[in-house]
Amino acid sequence: MFALNFYSDLYEDLLHSGRKSATIRLGDKSSKYQQGMLVWVTVGARYSRRQKLYAAILDRVEVMPIKDLSPRDIDKENPELRSQDDVIALMSRIYGEFITPAHLVTVICFSRVDEGPGF
Repeated sequence: MFALNFYSDLYEDLLHSGRKSATIRLGDKSSKYQQGMLVWVTVGARYSRRQKLYAAILDRVEVMPIKDLSPRDIDKENPELRSQDDVIALMSRIYGEFITPAHLVTVICFSRVDEGPGF
């Protein structure tokens, strides 16, 4: 089972409320994450205990340069981000690298899977 882990606790509320339904990851992650996969959505710091929030299905996995991100992709990542420049600033902080609009990213859109009684 793969996981989509979010390091910052400030994403937990967005994930629980459904306001965050995508993640934008630096580089080409298409060999790791593929459309239709089931994953755990987790929160926690790298190399430490993480909390499973829920299972999710990957609806879309698409690799593109940052300059091709749509406003919808950005909003699904974080409703507080407004532009590609906001995404670049956030990724520069997260990855500690100089990021440009030409850098490749992977947009991973996901939907929560509620576990319940069978049909």
